[in-house]
Amino acid sequence: MSERAILVLEDGSEFRGFAFGALSDAEGEVVFNTGMTGYQEIATDPSYRGQMVVMTYPLIGNYGVSASDAESVRPWITALIVRSYYEDYSNWNAERALDGYLRDAGVPGMHGIDTRALTRRLRSRGTMRAVLTRYEGEPDVAALTERARSVTPLGEQDLVHETATDRQYYFDLPGAPAVAGPRIVAVDCGVKLNILRSLRRRGAGVVVVPHTATASEILGLRPDGVLMVNGPGDPATLPAEVGTVRRLLESGVPMMGICLGHQLIGQAIGGTTSRLRFGHHGGNHPVKDYATGRVHITSQNHEFQVDAESIPAGSGFVVSQINLNDNSVEGLAHPLRPVFSVQYHPEGSPGPQDNQYLFDRFLEMVGGGPR
Repeated sequence: MSERAILVLEDGSEFRGFAFGALSDAEGEVVFNTGMTGYQEIATDPSYRGQMVVMTYPLIGNYGVSASDAESVRPWITALIVRSYYEDYSNWNAERALDGYLRDAGVPGMHGIDTRALTRRLRSRGTMRAVLTRYEGEPDVAALTERARSVTPLGEQDLVHETATDRQYYFDLPGAPAVAGPRIVAVDCGVKLNILRSLRRRGAGVVVVPHTATASEILGLRPDGVLMVNGPGDPATLPAEVGTVRRLLESGVPMMGICLGHQLIGQAIGGTTSRLRFGHHGGNHPVKDYATGRVHITSQNHEFQVDAESIPAGSGFVVSQINLNDNSVEGLAHPLRPVFSVQYHPEGSPGPQDNQYLFDRFLEMVGGGPR
């Protein structure tokens, strides 16, 4: 029988259920994800570092875990919270159950709670810090509430340093075409593997460098284009990286930004960023492209946004795409320079693949053409 577990939010709200995964405590901020599938990709997305993820879809674990679905070398979430966990998975590609996967990675899980009520709480109050623990007898909710309130906020943690590589390497992919396209330097702030896969599948050569790489070091690799990728946390905690992006922009090298990379570009051109009330996490966010008038369904995972009104008029950059749910900025572009960025994840994983065309656009921009 599963051990009993309790989740206590910083406002004193409590949710009781049962433990699975690693039998350990967890502390962090609680966010919800609206995806029906993709729990392994979510768990291994470095952007979730420091966060407990609530899956709003009720049936989790029913297709197991496969190494080919991982977005990095390990799970990064602090905890996984679900309505119903299924141990008996059914999937031709599965290699093991989610429970054992999380346990071996040291990530606790919790099931059997009203995830709908928890999600409604987060929507009304905003993202909150919390503590998840097992218990016997009657837990001390007041003490757990104080413990939740003492959790370091996401914006005060150096999460990029924890998730990003500390060395330069060449990324390759079994079965990918020979490198015949441009050389792309990806600055790793916590990159998802499918971003790198999406470039290699198109024939580009991909060099990954640490987020601490200077503009001179990056330009010394003679890139045809630079990709600022995703990652966890608050872009305001990365002033050195913002400075690097600013110098790269001044150099004229073609550049694309994704998620955190988009926010870093926003700050580098003189804009500001701020925190969303409960973030965007899921694969069903509608985004309108101003240039074409088309609406795309996008995969998103972020807590912060570029403030539209902060973009300096003299920078030449314009808001190119918006979120139709809340009108937040989803894209930046410069009409005369080879630079653009998006807040969402064009690589999906999980989520729609509709926006993979952006990688083709990037390669065309740097002179490599679609592949």
